[in-house]
Amino acid sequence: MAYETVSSKTVFNGTLIDVSHDIIKLPNGKETLREIVHHDPAAAALPVDADGKLILVRQYRHSVSEMTLEIPAGILDKDEDPAAGAARELEEETGVRAGKLTPAFKFFSSIGFCNEELSVYIAEDLTQTSQNLDPDEFVTIEKYTPDEAFKMITDGKIVDSKTIAAICFYCYSKKR
Repeated sequence: MAYETVSSKTVFNGTLIDVSHDIIKLPNGKETLREIVHHDPAAAALPVDADGKLILVRQYRHSVSEMTLEIPAGILDKDEDPAAGAARELEEETGVRAGKLTPAFKFFSSIGFCNEELSVYIAEDLTQTSQNLDPDEFVTIEKYTPDEAFKMITDGKIVDSKTIAAICFYCYSKKR
């Protein structure tokens, strides 16, 4: 017997997320409740400058009440191609345009309760343009070598999942 959704009821509609209560039938025939956070897909880019440094943005994240260091990312516009969304967010947040945008991987940010899918790209051959931040965005740009960024992960200074995944992917792919 496969898993089966018996019912689904939206219990919250928000600006960025919706939440549903789903009743699912388990392989043993029993039913259980799952709370699902529905989130539009997003895209992100790890920019690498001509000197091989990674460009990250530091911004306040109210959910954890901290300033965090992250790769540029954002929610895709309706029907927007993930590569176009990653390029758009990269330029908006860092003020650089990628001459080369290579797909790295896709992943679910918190698969246990959320359906947000992120597409991650490596951005290279960068050209300086200008930031175009949203009215509620306040970011500073910081640059680190891949080794420095990886150490910041192991030291607990980079805690964002998409950023950790992108840096680890990049560092591993460069050693192969």
